[in-house]
Amino acid sequence: MSATIRLMKFGKRSFPTYRIVVLDKRKKRDGSYLEKVGTYNPHTEPATLIIDDVKLQEWLKKGAQVSEGMRRLLKNRKTK
Repeated sequence: MSATIRLMKFGKRSFPTYRIVVLDKRKKRDGSYLEKVGTYNPHTEPATLIIDDVKLQEWLKKGAQVSEGMRRLLKNRKTK
């Protein structure tokens, strides 16, 4: 099974919040997931990004791929 770490959209129509989840690569964006790794809220100032680094590193060691959107969030988080 190939896993991916990506954003799962939640919230109201014009006010989305996101969960950072690990899911099977073949599943839909809002389908069932294997594990919740964190949350992201772009509407706060500054945007709130909460990630459980231990869980994230475990999944990366298992070979999980990071989606493009998550890659941008993680890159911006480390540069600040």
